[in-house]
Amino acid sequence: MLFEQRFWPGIADGSITLTFRRWRAPRAVAGRRHRVAGGMIEIDAVTVANPEAITDADARAAGYPGVDALLDDLRGAPELPLYRVEFHHAGADPRTALAAGEQLGAEQRAELDRRLARLDTASTHGPWTGATLDVIAAKPGVRAGDLAAALGRERDPFKADVRKLKNLGLTLSLEVGYRLSARGAAYWRAP
Repeated sequence: MLFEQRFWPGIADGSITLTFRRWRAPRAVAGRRHRVAGGMIEIDAVTVANPEAITDADARAAGYPGVDALLDDLRGAPELPLYRVEFHHAGADPRTALAAGEQLGAEQRAELDRRLARLDTASTHGPWTGATLDVIAAKPGVRAGDLAAALGRERDPFKADVRKLKNLGLTLSLEVGYRLSARGAAYWRAP
């Protein structure tokens, strides 16, 4: 689930526990966890909502000053069902601690080598992990579309691949583009 940056602090401190989304079908399931900026959230309930039944308390729990502001900010076609998604902050994203590791032992490096080789082997477009780490290291903060073009790739598959590197703690997402994490820089610099 994606949230605008203005909601991140409230999600992290637990004051935002609700969101309303227009979807064709529910995209969230109670009991599942989602990575969001600043940590993890766990979905508590997903129900169809009637816009007229939204209260000011609901709007505040969603990070808005009132119902009108929430309804004005809703995205999606008005004919789509409106879903009420209740959630709670569920701690830090485990990738954060992983990405912060500046030292890589021989075993950790060998494990990363093995996992990156497996990603390269499983790829339908050939080996990509080394070139992707190289371009992110050389061009931190550059738009994903520009990085993908530099590699002769389409943006969306490129972004999916960068998420795989992020899951290994090697990259960090920025407001625009990416950069290597401390762990990624240690891996990339090592012989």
